[in-house]
Amino acid sequence: MTTTLQSFVGGRWVGKQSAQVLRSAVNGKPVATTHAEAIDFGEALAFGREKGKSLLALDFQQRAARLKALAKFLMDHKESLYAISAHTGATRADSWIDIEGGAGTLFSYASMGSSELPSSNVLHEGPVVSLGKKGAFAGTHIMVPRAGVAVHINAFNFPIWGLLEKFAPSFLAGMPCIGKPATATSYVTEAAVRLIDESGILPPGSLQLIIGSTGDLLDRLREQDVVTFTGSADTASKLRVHPNLIRHSVPFNAEADSLNCAILAPDVTPGDEEFDLFVKEVAREMTVKAGQKCTAIRRAIVPRQQLDAVTSALKARLSKTVVGDPALEKVRMGALASHAQKADVTERVAMLLQHAELVLGEKSGFAPVGEGVADGAFFAPTLLLCNRPLQNNDVHEIEAFGPVSTLMPYDDLDEALELATRGRGSLVGTLVTRDPQIAAKAVPAAAVWHGRLLVLDREAAAESTGHGSPLPALKHGGPGRAGGGEELGGVRAVKHYLQRCAVQGSPTMLSAVTNEHVRGAKVNETAEHPFRRYFEDLKIGDSLLTHRRTVSEADIVAFGGLSGDYFYMHFDEIAAKQSAFGKRIAHGYFVLSAAAGLFVWAAPGPVLANYGLDTLRFIKPVGMGDTIRARLTCKRKVDRQKRDSNGVGQGVVAWDVEVTNQNDELVASYDILTLVAKRS
Repeated sequence: MTTTLQSFVGGRWVGKQSAQVLRSAVNGKPVATTHAEAIDFGEALAFGREKGKSLLALDFQQRAARLKALAKFLMDHKESLYAISAHTGATRADSWIDIEGGAGTLFSYASMGSSELPSSNVLHEGPVVSLGKKGAFAGTHIMVPRAGVAVHINAFNFPIWGLLEKFAPSFLAGMPCIGKPATATSYVTEAAVRLIDESGILPPGSLQLIIGSTGDLLDRLREQDVVTFTGSADTASKLRVHPNLIRHSVPFNAEADSLNCAILAPDVTPGDEEFDLFVKEVAREMTVKAGQKCTAIRRAIVPRQQLDAVTSALKARLSKTVVGDPALEKVRMGALASHAQKADVTERVAMLLQHAELVLGEKSGFAPVGEGVADGAFFAPTLLLCNRPLQNNDVHEIEAFGPVSTLMPYDDLDEALELATRGRGSLVGTLVTRDPQIAAKAVPAAAVWHGRLLVLDREAAAESTGHGSPLPALKHGGPGRAGGGEELGGVRAVKHYLQRCAVQGSPTMLSAVTNEHVRGAKVNETAEHPFRRYFEDLKIGDSLLTHRRTVSEADIVAFGGLSGDYFYMHFDEIAAKQSAFGKRIAHGYFVLSAAAGLFVWAAPGPVLANYGLDTLRFIKPVGMGDTIRARLTCKRKVDRQKRDSNGVGQGVVAWDVEVTNQNDELVASYDILTLVAKRS
């Protein structure tokens, strides 16, 4: 019996009556149906906005911990997802990108949130800027969660990764989500969301799911909502100008299919390792997910003198690709995601063949293997050749979203770069070269029209993740035809779902707002040394002003002998007098060490470790006879929800350090990062 898919709206699963039949891409048999019941999108948005407030009962750190737990849960249940994903025509390797790549993105954002975001819901974007002459008035920027819902509209090619790579940063930002997968593969997304619901890890309202049409959803959005879209450039352009989105200035982010390219540089010849890398990369991008990747190489740009060699090598490699039922071990490429997709690719290849010639395709002995594959949505790896790509715009505008790529010869590097720009905006491009000077010339020129560029040579090849692999730490998106948007890119993606606001006031008020000590704010000087206080007991602004120390020549000589630093400014009296400082000065790192000696608490206590310095600056020189002192202030506390091997909880404390001289002039400034034990 065919399963009827359900939407997850308002905290319940909706849908019993069957509607559209979704068929296996492998053998054409029914897999599931969409549901016929209409969705109340007003209810969905109201539920997200109201119940989604529970996300803000958690802070950035706590939401990061939930993401990590969810990633672990999905990995524990991944095999059930692999079984369902096979119906999309995906091989095990293809599904790995979607399933474990999606979970991996959750892990990545959990780690980023834990290490880079505060244990609050206010992200301080410094620096603080003084706006007055006396330091009593200043300004800075904060970012706070938007009070709306993020609507994520996804393409059919990555039904799990597509959902999770958008969900991870928006959830981390405290924004409830409504996911709308493409219908053709929505049965995979529904299976993943059922697992997420069963896990009980997410607060109510965090994630809702729509199966089928978006109806009047976009008409109901407000100013604080966000829309993201992945799919075709044509659909992106229509959604971008939706009247309600324009009327309410609803942020819209698009990541659209583009005609990405790979350039074989003129310095590479057959026999070079880089030549083989180029051929492998193009062939891999044509066959992984049957070429159904928004990042796939659609245009292979090669030196005209190497065209025959590249053509022969690609034909030989592609001809060895076994296509068929992904359940068979020998199969390396599966089917397109649906029969409708096969019809679309067939039509577009026919259009391309009006401007290019067929090098390899269905007539080259294409025969998918496996039982029932005759009724599947299989398409042959298809290699085309356009001999005059500068005189033909259609090959730079028509995309066949399948295992299709077009060879394009060029006569010099400038012509190759011109061909790359003809795509009018791409998600990613690859340059294969051995020559750093070629890379130095080509990359800045190509960057204007690309969201990401891979420079591939034998050195990078051992660890390269490849042309078509978006990574959580790097932005995914591109200009022009590619949509003009950005996804991923580390914490940048989280900020897309936060509202930036400039704040002005006294340092004391800014410190209270940002929950971070601002210099000039009132401090709390207590008799107890701050290093003797446990994490829970420390308060922002707890401060210690140390006793003084006069720097002597013996200090400089001893530090030079200990460190091996005999730089002339510290030891050559004549040269030092001729310098801008006019005298011998102490080592900057001696000043740091001396300051530490002034403020440390030597006995055992809650401070467990010092693991780094941030924002270090040496402001003024310290010479022999100068007297220094330090002010140590609790600047920021981050509860990363972690315990050591003994079960003792700990948090991160950043301390603001100001080192001044006898004239109260700042000579050194930095933050110290420490691990501090909790009482429990």
